[in-house]
Amino acid sequence: MTSKILVIGATGNIGKVIVQESAKSGHATFALVREASLSDPVKAKLVESFKDLGVTILYGSLTDKESLVNAIKQVEVVISAVDRAQILDQVNIIDAIKESGNVKRFLPSEFDNDVDRTVAIEPATATLSNYNRKAQIRRAIEAAKIPYTYVVTGCFASFFVPCLGQCHLRLTSPPRDKVSIYDSGNGKAIFNIEEDIATYTIKAVDDPRTVNKILYIYPPKNIVSQNDMVGFWERKIGKRLEKTYVSEEELLKSIQESQPPIDFAMGLIHTLFVKSDHTSFDIDPSFGVEASELYPQVKYTSIDEYLDRFV
Repeated sequence: MTSKILVIGATGNIGKVIVQESAKSGHATFALVREASLSDPVKAKLVESFKDLGVTILYGSLTDKESLVNAIKQVEVVISAVDRAQILDQVNIIDAIKESGNVKRFLPSEFDNDVDRTVAIEPATATLSNYNRKAQIRRAIEAAKIPYTYVVTGCFASFFVPCLGQCHLRLTSPPRDKVSIYDSGNGKAIFNIEEDIATYTIKAVDDPRTVNKILYIYPPKNIVSQNDMVGFWERKIGKRLEKTYVSEEELLKSIQESQPPIDFAMGLIHTLFVKSDHTSFDIDPSFGVEASELYPQVKYTSIDEYLDRFV
């Protein structure tokens, strides 16, 4: 039997893809949506597309306890995809799950680095603060004895790959002239497209192998360095990019001098490419499982393949 799934943060970047994958995979899918968000034409259209997939739209919010409890009582699995600003508000979801008493799995809003094993350092304060908030939610879930799966995805390809790792530039297509390389450029990080993240996430919700575990979405072809990424792109366009190497010292100085949200993005660059946050530890079966090993039938998109769409 497939579980009934509630997605909170359903109209966000990763939330919308999870809603779509859940519905297409045959789960009875519910999306918690703030009525006020429908004033945004883009989100209103998205909600209509959910309805076309058979998704049940429930109106409410994290701060409306009654709507939250009523929504959670209708499902067995709760997936939160709320944004950074609402991470600590997930304590309301934890309380509602305890009150409802029917949830067999909670997947909080992670979709990021493993916050318990991060090697992020100061002055990447914004990055560290985000990780600390997520760690607080983990501890609250465990204290409440709610069955969980923490989904650790590495980076969204759409945010990092078009920039060739220079995520603070927010490029929508890779540069064809020059690129900044951080430190040696050899630090390995993980990049996944959102659709693959959603696929692995939905497969995990009813899998006993992922209960009270961290699900690492670390497919081998997507463990790449910045140099790897740049090399893929250069081969596709038949041209070498002019490279400027940025030392760790220079990067840390830039983080200190930057304002939000640039400081957060540059903090990520340091954490991922200099400190190799994603690959600084081994996945031990006592705490984690790797998605592409659990579900080898999933044909994921490699970063090399993903770059083809920009040629």
